[in-house]
Amino acid sequence: EIVDDIAAVFESECPVDFPHDVPGFGKDQHAHSLFIMQPNGAFPSLDTVLIQELDRFNVLVRAMRASLVLLRKAIKGLVVMSAELEAMFLAFQNNLVPSIWSKSAYPSLKPLASWVKDYHRRITFFQSWLTKGEPKCFWLPGFYYPQGFMTGALQSHARRYQLAIDTLSFGYHIKAMEASEDVADPPEDGLYIDGLYLEAARWDRR
Repeated sequence: EIVDDIAAVFESECPVDFPHDVPGFGKDQHAHSLFIMQPNGAFPSLDTVLIQELDRFNVLVRAMRASLVLLRKAIKGLVVMSAELEAMFLAFQNNLVPSIWSKSAYPSLKPLASWVKDYHRRITFFQSWLTKGEPKCFWLPGFYYPQGFMTGALQSHARRYQLAIDTLSFGYHIKAMEASEDVADPPEDGLYIDGLYLEAARWDRR
């Protein structure tokens, strides 16, 4: 009964799919500043990164939703409790992320409760990007594939200044802002990111 209650809460909080892969996806479903075809016939690099991330999250969202429905039915005796569902049941009892979810998810060592909180934060970040436009500050740990985002940033700069991407490298400047909420405007050049950590230390801003 406790596991069923947990599953019921997770199921009720499970977000809807991102609509980008549904036929008829149009401008009323995303920010008008996104998905504008460039002269080279391609979308901006970071728009492509967004689409790739949404694809990955939809796989996870659908896996979570389907498994939660089946688990609750199995607990009630309406379907057979398979080995995979039993492992999910035991994972919920032990505050662990079920393997049926983790195999579709981003790498994480968090226990279940923290993992779900982090998962919803990721969904909120990408939903905001899709509906409100490119964020002023990017939450780097929220990406499935941060390397893809970094490459997209380099491609954006290369196209803007007509440079060969293999001649570019990253430069970094620590800003005075403590959190993404403190960012008033995006930079004129480059990108703001947050979410990086120092272990057993802090940045001395003096």
